[in-house]
Amino acid sequence: MVTTVRSLGLQGISGYEVSVECFLSGGLPAFDIVGLGDTAVKESRERVRAAVKNCGGKFPVSRITVNLAPAGQRKEGTVYDLPIFLGILRCAEEIPALPPDAAFLGELSLTGKLRGVSGVLPMAMAAVRGGVKSLFVPAENAAEATLADDLTVYPVSDVNALVAHLRHETPIAPAERFQPTESQADGPDFADVMGQENVKRALEIAAAGGHNVLLIGSPGAGKSMLARRLPSILPDMTRREALESTEIWSVAGLTDSAHPLLTQRPFRAPHHTLSSVAMTGGGSIPRPGEISLSHNGVLFLDELPEFPRDVLEALRAPIEDGEVTITRAAASVTLPSRFMLVGAMNPCRCGWYGHPSGRCRCTSAQVEKYAERISGPMLDRMDLHVNVPSVEFEAMRRREKAECSAEIRARVNAARAIQSARYAGTGVLCNAQMTPAMVGEWCRLDDAGEKLLRSAFERLRLTARSHDRLLRVARTIADLDGKAQIESAHLAEAIQYRNTDILKG
Repeated sequence: MVTTVRSLGLQGISGYEVSVECFLSGGLPAFDIVGLGDTAVKESRERVRAAVKNCGGKFPVSRITVNLAPAGQRKEGTVYDLPIFLGILRCAEEIPALPPDAAFLGELSLTGKLRGVSGVLPMAMAAVRGGVKSLFVPAENAAEATLADDLTVYPVSDVNALVAHLRHETPIAPAERFQPTESQADGPDFADVMGQENVKRALEIAAAGGHNVLLIGSPGAGKSMLARRLPSILPDMTRREALESTEIWSVAGLTDSAHPLLTQRPFRAPHHTLSSVAMTGGGSIPRPGEISLSHNGVLFLDELPEFPRDVLEALRAPIEDGEVTITRAAASVTLPSRFMLVGAMNPCRCGWYGHPSGRCRCTSAQVEKYAERISGPMLDRMDLHVNVPSVEFEAMRRREKAECSAEIRARVNAARAIQSARYAGTGVLCNAQMTPAMVGEWCRLDDAGEKLLRSAFERLRLTARSHDRLLRVARTIADLDGKAQIESAHLAEAIQYRNTDILKG
């Protein structure tokens, strides 16, 4: 007798349907699993055997063959424990026939309890595409699975409860659809920052248009403090963006049952000792890296020159393309990686070059060598180069509160609403993602603006890429100002953020 149980698997961050075929035959007792399963899949034999016996079931004394189809696609993880368990029970006629529109996934403990697994959301969405109507998952993953539309999710705590449900003895109640709260998460606020109004303005522009930022200043000026408050002014995530980011975090095992959906934009701040694989993703079985975990959010690189050169250069293509392709012997996957890059660095190795105290003892050659750790192509991809000066004593002792993040965020949301209406139906979400054709259409200048841009192009020796990035920033400044046309004042403000001379003090 052959029994087929519908289940699901993962390739990269995409789910696909897997058919678990179980066959009981005569001969010496054996338990074989075929279909390109990894070590965790092979070890499910012992977990399933123990779960059947410890739950009062009768494990068949016969030759058991389990095939995971499609057999040519590599399978990994413990997600197939539950469908293998059910397939064996069905072959032994311990349970009735399974519903044809139901799928099952989950890891078994030796006692028959179900443990949560990673990547449930992309698998649930694949189930919907495959016509599955009922999905049985571990209770820990039920809230996440309900994020997929048009799917009835059954939370399973242990196999005894599932068997009773399948025998129509004690039904399992479907999980309620998860509804995220609308409240903004508590976190660092811009009201805590004294002074640095020019830097706050630059970060507001970056948040409104999704632009990359480079913060340059001496130690203690507040670069990291300001960058870590950037999430508090980022625009609200759309439903589509939230699901895209949650799928990636789910595969990486970073979601939890209490908060299965990302409602705040991701903010990742990896240490400068990470490798290029950890940054871009990879491994023998490709997994998302930091740039994919930052999708639709912010990647903050503190002490930017201290990162290995190969790590920084690996960012160049994903910044332009919004995705990264990882090729390994086991598989080749393409992962989304559209993020805001925020870098922070000192002007020299000691950090005090150009500081009013005059404590820097670095030579000009040492300063230039330190600045050269950031390659020209990387600098060209940073839309705003912002000088972060030391905070004056009067600003530190000021008693009145600075502008809070909620007020800045309201202006950012208003600017993003303008951009959403402008780019509706194009797949572009913000000004930083504009194509060259869109730049030509939406970033037109008057005669004064053309003259100013020509002067800046020649004086700053801009490239074609930095020319377009400059216009995108000017478009964002105009959106914040509520203007349909880019004016000379908007362009002049954008130009001041392309000054690479601040790298030389």
